[in-house]
Amino acid sequence: MAVNPIIRGTKIWEDGVLQVKVPLPFPLRWVNGYILRGQQGFTVIDPGLHTKDAETIWEQTLDENGIGFGDIEQVVLTHHHPDHYGMAGWFQERSHTPVRMSAAGYDQVKQLWRDGMPITQKIADLFQKHGLTGEPAERLVPHLDSFVPLVSPQPEVAVIEPGAAVQLGSRTFETIHTPGHAEGHLCFYDRERRHMFCGDHVLPQISPNVSYIPGFDENPLKSFLDSLRDMQQYETDKAYPGHREPFASFVRRAGELIAHHDERLALMHARLAEPMTAYELCIRIFGTRLSIHQLRFALSETLAHLFYLQALERIREEQRDGISVFRAC
Repeated sequence: MAVNPIIRGTKIWEDGVLQVKVPLPFPLRWVNGYILRGQQGFTVIDPGLHTKDAETIWEQTLDENGIGFGDIEQVVLTHHHPDHYGMAGWFQERSHTPVRMSAAGYDQVKQLWRDGMPITQKIADLFQKHGLTGEPAERLVPHLDSFVPLVSPQPEVAVIEPGAAVQLGSRTFETIHTPGHAEGHLCFYDRERRHMFCGDHVLPQISPNVSYIPGFDENPLKSFLDSLRDMQQYETDKAYPGHREPFASFVRRAGELIAHHDERLALMHARLAEPMTAYELCIRIFGTRLSIHQLRFALSETLAHLFYLQALERIREEQRDGISVFRAC
């Protein structure tokens, strides 16, 4: 495989941590996996989406660093999204090691990609109720189904409890529940070194998607904003995110994300002076030149904002021929 040099990069161990840029077939380009060196073996955090390119990157990285699959003692996941979870089963097959994540995250895994995948049809029905029709609606279910091979084989999972102390490599971390971007999302904090593995909860330069998924958190944006405010108490000198590069300004960035969503809420509320569906509002905010992948995220995030405003009684929802329409109060 000819690897993009920006993704391939030069891998250097710092503080017993190795950042691994795992390629993605999406505009994000890569997701960060991490290896932590321990006295008895290595911990892998968020190994990425399962593709042939990802397999190649991991095989090359492990080989270059003299790490065999038998040297890996655990795979730990910040959350269940496929670009973080997808390679977990591949690692488990080769290393016979535990895969660990939150119980809430694992519950979504089972409903998204196992046992008939009930969430798929629930998302399709939700989007139809909120105005998605035509060709985009027809493409939605095949798009969601296309993720199954990208998260297969699927691992057996051991649960990490929020609040528990966990050993990652040679260091002990506090487990912090940070819902919003994903139900059951976990961050890991080394209080002594003031290092944070923050998954997709706080990202530099880009705003984490906050999506409404039917049957789980009814107000994910509130959960996200509450989590961001809570995270500002953790003095952090270095944060290891799921996307982009490790960064120092963790607390400030959390505040910037809160401000970003305050602005987005104000914009949506203003637009709803004219009644419209969530889909109509979505394309006014995010535009029409969206792939089905981007549209799914954009509409789910629009719904998260609408349900937040609805809970504050700043907008109201009406039914027109079975379709939901929102207007500002």
